[in-house]
Amino acid sequence: MFTGIVEETGRVASFTQAADAWKLQIAAQLVARDVAVGDSVAVNGCCLTLVRFEGGNLWFDVLEETRRLTSFAQLAPGSAVNLERSLRADSRLGGHFVSGHIDAPGRIEIFEPRGNDHYLRVRVPAGQGRYLVYKGSVAIDGISLTVAEVQGDAFAVWLIPHTLAVTNLGEKKTNDTVNLEFDLLAKYVEKLIVR
Repeated sequence: MFTGIVEETGRVASFTQAADAWKLQIAAQLVARDVAVGDSVAVNGCCLTLVRFEGGNLWFDVLEETRRLTSFAQLAPGSAVNLERSLRADSRLGGHFVSGHIDAPGRIEIFEPRGNDHYLRVRVPAGQGRYLVYKGSVAIDGISLTVAEVQGDAFAVWLIPHTLAVTNLGEKKTNDTVNLEFDLLAKYVEKLIVR
């Protein structure tokens, strides 16, 4: 379980296919200082298991399904990735509950400054707009954000300068793919009432 409060932006050192899995190596500073093999780390919002760490580098095995169903297929050496270690029971909960299970990829339709603010509009796969609620929570690449508007299968958020400075969103552009995790509550409610 995570909060959607990004601790650090790491950089992909390598992402290669091996016989048993894709191998993802990430250079990190803060997150690499306090981890153990087997720990869960959210990488662009996707919960991955740490299989090795050494000298400011983290290694993860990535399933083909994860690569195919997330924005990971676009990762290359130098790509910025948002990192968050799993929530501790004695931690503050500054964002919202984020499981690290990506629901869908989204495509950035509009990303632009508007006055002193930044506006980000994302298109979700057909029919998945039902999980989005005005002023509800959504995780974009693992970042806990508040939905500012919903129009069918698209939604928008407003970004503060701090978010752009400490996450990978500052490097995103129109038509880029981002990982989306919708609010857990919406999915459970749907499961209970739809039969």
